[in-house]
Amino acid sequence: MSVLDKIKGGLIVSCQALKSEPLYSSEIMARMAYAAEKGGAVGIRANTPEDIVAIKKEVNLPVIGLYKVDYDNSEIYITPTMKEIDAIMASSPEIVALDATNRKRPDGSTIETFFPEVRKKYPDMIFMADCASYEDGIRAQELGFDVVGTTLCGYTPDTRDMDIPCFEMIEKLAENLTIPLIAEGGIWETKQLQQVFECGAYAAVIGTAITRPREITKRFVAAITK
Repeated sequence: MSVLDKIKGGLIVSCQALKSEPLYSSEIMARMAYAAEKGGAVGIRANTPEDIVAIKKEVNLPVIGLYKVDYDNSEIYITPTMKEIDAIMASSPEIVALDATNRKRPDGSTIETFFPEVRKKYPDMIFMADCASYEDGIRAQELGFDVVGTTLCGYTPDTRDMDIPCFEMIEKLAENLTIPLIAEGGIWETKQLQQVFECGAYAAVIGTAITRPREITKRFVAAITK
């Protein structure tokens, strides 16, 4: 069974914690991934080579690997340069995710010039395009990405006012793409998860609502104060 067949119709759990978060630890993320696997997840999305290595030792699921790095001269932080691509490849994820919006990367390139270099260097890797808009998704398919994700919708200057999940965008992309669409971003409730699949999503990613207890706690506390 291919990697994409393994995730079809299922839930991918994002197990990530930045240095500023209470659960920052490769060991903790690996145990989080193990819990997700036991709960029925079909895949894991993970940040940093260290976390990916630790998670792959703990679970037998496809891993979508990315590498978040902040650069002063670019808004792009999800696998922004070839340096991060190379580092992730060394940790052997099944899929590599990178920002596929049309913003300038740290080296001044755009996705149109950057991704062909990535594809040439790693022709056999499955690449996921983290997109913010319908146009991003269509362009990603044209550039040769294998999977499109709605990961960045609501997180770029052009989409910050949009409600997520953006079901309209998911449905439109699902109708017009010939490659798998992964719904990601803003899924907090089971009904929202069901709806993204009704819109035609191939698979879905949930992160914060499952693996970030600080944010989950804040959400419940806010409900009290209301």
